[in-house]
Formats: sequence, C-alpha cells, structure tokens
Amino acid sequence: MAEKAYNVLFLCTGNSARSILAEALLRHWGPEKFRSFSAGSQPRGKIHPMALKVLDNHRHETAGLYSKRWDEFVGPGAPKMDFVFTVCDNAAGETCPVWPGQPMTAHWGIEDPDRTYQNQEEEYRGFLKAYYELDARIKLFTNLPLSGLDKLTLQKQLDEIGAISETEET
Repeated sequence: MAEKAYNVLFLCTGNSARSILAEALLRHWGPEKFRSFSAGSQPRGKIHPMALKVLDNHRHETAGLYSKRWDEFVGPGAPKMDFVFTVCDNAAGETCPVWPGQPMTAHWGIEDPDRTYQNQEEEYRGFLKAYYELDARIKLFTNLPLSGLDKLTLQKQLDEIGAISETEET
C-alpha cells in the first residue's frame, strides 16, 4: 500500500527566494511522498532572478513556480496542509492564517539572500548559501519516518531540523 502524500507549505514574506527554493527542493527530494507549495504574506509577484539561476544551475524544475499570497491555501478548495514551515524571521513573527486541519508547524529561519551585494558573484554566493541550508534541512525532513512518529516526537524533530546551523550541515 502506498504511503500518504503529505502537503507541505513553505512561507516567507515576499515568496520570491527562500520559500521558492524550498518548494523546488522538496519537489526534487520527495516527489513520491510530498506535495510542495510556497507562499508569502506580501508576495513580490515575481521570483528573484538569482533564485531561478541557482535552481537552474542545480537542474531543478522551475515550471509552475510563482510568487503567491498565502490566502490561496486557506479558502475553499485549497489543499489541506500537513506541514507549514516559515523560512524567514519576518513570516515567523506575522500572524498567520488559521490553516485548515491543524498542520504541524516549525520555523526554519534562513538568512535573507536578497540584500545589497557588492557584485553578482557575492549575490550568487548568498543565494547559494540559502539553497544549501534549505537543501540540508529538506533532506533530513524527507528521511523522517513520518508515519512512525508520534506528534510530540515529530514536532521535536522538526524544531531540531530548523535549529541546524550552517557549520553543522557541512
């Protein structure tokens, strides 16, 4: 019997970089076990070009990715989320909608790669750092025995994944 496919929503205020990277990474690492989504409270309406460059350079599928409001995931007909992860500190501090079905939540804060850089090489490295941090966390998440963990243990595991520092990942 096939295991349930879990719906996972990644949130970031602008939904243009970190949450988009996470959505693409989960699509890559967990296509049989997870359906991946991303959204923002104040989406920019477009994906940051450097996020797309990092995804393209790592051969991720980017078709279907777009910047959207989190409202798309709370109304009638919206997929019921099993997990909701904030990936930026701003989104973690905002008042989120009430998610139908009471999904498991965790904060996986990643430093904002969309800031002022001296040059494009520095900017690319900033986005690459966010990519690799999310990649490490998502790999750990996709390998959790979700159906074999009670809620308290699962919450502890999700929080621990979010607390991984860059030095622990390498």
